[in-house]
Amino acid sequence: MDCGLISLFDPNEEHNDVDQKNNNHSVRMKEVKIRKSSVKTVKTNGGTHKRNSESGSSSEGEIDGQNNKILIDFDRGVLPPEPQLGNIEYKLKLINPSKHRFEHLVTQMKWRLREGNGEAVYEIGVSDSGHLHGLVEKDMNASLATLKQMAQKLGASTSVLRRKYVATRRSVAEVLVRKIPDDQHNIEIRVAVLGGAEAGKSTLLGVLTQGEFDNGRGLARLIMFRHMHEIQSGRTSSISHETLGFDAQGTIINYKYNEMMTAEEISDRSTKLVTFLDLAGHRRYMRTTVQALLGYSPHYAMLVVSAGSGCTGTSKEHLSIVLALDMPFFIVITKTDITSPDQTVQELRQVLISVGCRKIPFIVTNSDEAISAASNQLSEKIVPIFCVSNVTGAGLSLVTKFLYVLSPSISNLEKERLEQEQCEFHIDEIFRVTEVGPVVGGLLVKGILTENMQMKIGPLQDGSFHSVSVHTIHRNKAPCRVVRAGQSASLSFIPNQTLPLLRSGMTLLGDIGEPDEEPYGTLLFQAEVSVLFHATAIYVGFQTTIHIGSIRQTAIIRAIEEREKMGTNDSALVLFEFVGHPEYVRPGVRMLFREGSSKGIGVVTKVFPLNKSDL
Repeated sequence: MDCGLISLFDPNEEHNDVDQKNNNHSVRMKEVKIRKSSVKTVKTNGGTHKRNSESGSSSEGEIDGQNNKILIDFDRGVLPPEPQLGNIEYKLKLINPSKHRFEHLVTQMKWRLREGNGEAVYEIGVSDSGHLHGLVEKDMNASLATLKQMAQKLGASTSVLRRKYVATRRSVAEVLVRKIPDDQHNIEIRVAVLGGAEAGKSTLLGVLTQGEFDNGRGLARLIMFRHMHEIQSGRTSSISHETLGFDAQGTIINYKYNEMMTAEEISDRSTKLVTFLDLAGHRRYMRTTVQALLGYSPHYAMLVVSAGSGCTGTSKEHLSIVLALDMPFFIVITKTDITSPDQTVQELRQVLISVGCRKIPFIVTNSDEAISAASNQLSEKIVPIFCVSNVTGAGLSLVTKFLYVLSPSISNLEKERLEQEQCEFHIDEIFRVTEVGPVVGGLLVKGILTENMQMKIGPLQDGSFHSVSVHTIHRNKAPCRVVRAGQSASLSFIPNQTLPLLRSGMTLLGDIGEPDEEPYGTLLFQAEVSVLFHATAIYVGFQTTIHIGSIRQTAIIRAIEEREKMGTNDSALVLFEFVGHPEYVRPGVRMLFREGSSKGIGVVTKVFPLNKSDL
């Protein structure tokens, strides 16, 4: 759906007298900040469609180049043509369909839900060409009732996101259809929270997940900290996970929803769950932050910036890493109760439109724009910006509305493909729980993992893997029986079995029992890399920290193909060697290396096996 969608009336005006609407204006226009008209295509979940433009003029109206705003002319009554792919569907009307037609509509909805990984958006009163015809009240109510019956047939729910009058007594409606997969409690998205120290990341998460405003002295952030030194210093040094839930109608489910609410109850009551990864903002813990971005593969990044200090050096470095990883992101400006965010907004605008970024800032000021921003988050160019206060609560409702509509960034076809492959679980954290023993936390990259499943863990020092059996599984602080590709979880092992020395960066693989398919670790691997920045030049022998998934280890450059050295923006085929111990690396995986201010990205092209027979 394009950002220049439809800017709707305030929801509170929906039931006002129609004649009063006509007296005030049958059609009202609002400023909506969207991408520049020079961007010709808009990507949606799984699909791409072009803007509906006419020769000689923009189809949306006049553009304010300074603020990237467009005045939507509703008299034109046009949306972009319906995308063939993705999770967006246009319907002119759905009134008393025949039995055969109803079954066809249900099948169509099922396909759109698959495209959106359990979520689809229906535009009612809109033709396939994008023309806003609108429906009278009776026909609109009948169409919404039919849509609800279609959803119920699939075990899905519907909620009207917004509704707008486009002509006298005629309206269009935008409806979110959501179906929780049969093997899941809810639809989940992972959001990495980035930003410099003192930006207010932990405070923002404390307010969102606890439902209580901050007192201005850091009360909300204390709940987020995991270690005593974090409480004493006020700085996050580790990765903490917090959840925010929504029911089918968009009501927030957090710890304030009910007295003595637990994380398990939040998960059970929610049809959609947002898992926040609260990451460290101090440069001292940059390696931990980068490891989480690659190890947990979040769907989105939320960059938190203080209105007082602006976009600091750490914030810009976090932004550069997110851009290097091609991760969709949005920005939240905090502490607007202390100082005006105008200067920070202008600074961010300059950073986003710069040559190295080339993004379009989208300042969200109302609920209408929050929905449009979430619908277009995967368009790559749009970067929504929210201005909030954790003390007064200003702007927080727009952030939660945005998160409610936001869809997972992975297509259903890709998810199904990953689930069919051999099980692969990346270990990011290790705990020891009383009366349980070692517990490992991380991300299931491929396959399906179940309780009591036979696995292999490694690589060990000689590159081999050790057989183990998974005992119990927890997700979102609640027990579960199955984990699927793309989900994070914690695993315990069957008691009294021999376990090797566990470390972060290890991998759990499905034990298929074939000697020829035995997994192996590697010390040497080859990668096609690009240097994002280096002050001078990189030569053979250069040592750097390698990040591949949950792997974080120092490596040495042993060879550079057809080059003596590499500088900023140079690309080459490079041979790396891990310094400490073997790691499990596969060709085709993305890597990132950094040392001080030097950064580079690449893709592994070849690995050189290391096993017992090679020693």
